[in-house]
Amino acid sequence: MKKLLLTALLLLFSATNANLALAERADNVSRSIVGQVETIRIHELELDYKARIDTGAKTTSIHAVDIKVTGEDSDSDNMRDHLGDMVEFTTFNEKGEKATYKAKIIKVSKIRNAQGVERRYAVKMDLGWNGEHKRVSVNLRDRGKLDYKLLIGRNWLSGDYLVDVDKKDEDD
Repeated sequence: MKKLLLTALLLLFSATNANLALAERADNVSRSIVGQVETIRIHELELDYKARIDTGAKTTSIHAVDIKVTGEDSDSDNMRDHLGDMVEFTTFNEKGEKATYKAKIIKVSKIRNAQGVERRYAVKMDLGWNGEHKRVSVNLRDRGKLDYKLLIGRNWLSGDYLVDVDKKDEDD
């Protein structure tokens, strides 16, 4: 009985050490640390946004109004018909600085939130933070009534950034 218990403890100990070794290997990857709120530059717009970092959001989302699709099927009510078409929208940051942008629709996202399910167009944009650039899919949504006009999702964070909720934007 003692041998069986000793063997079980050794197996448990070796399994725990194997998991710790894997965690240490993963930590060797160099990742930048961001806080709950960061200043993010959208290079195509030449605008800075106070952005909310949200690990619960899969995709990054920007405030967009006056969304207009141009293309062959621009009159279609089916949003998927517009994949590959151009979309033009107006956006502004929390300071009221405004920009109009035109880009190719790369996907139509199905978003679940407290209000239910909605579909949004997504475009590629180059987001910068502390001199680093990352080009990601950004969905378009009217965030006019929200405090943060840019929400950073996991698609921007993944592989490159860790979130420290105690870190302040001013700490950079």
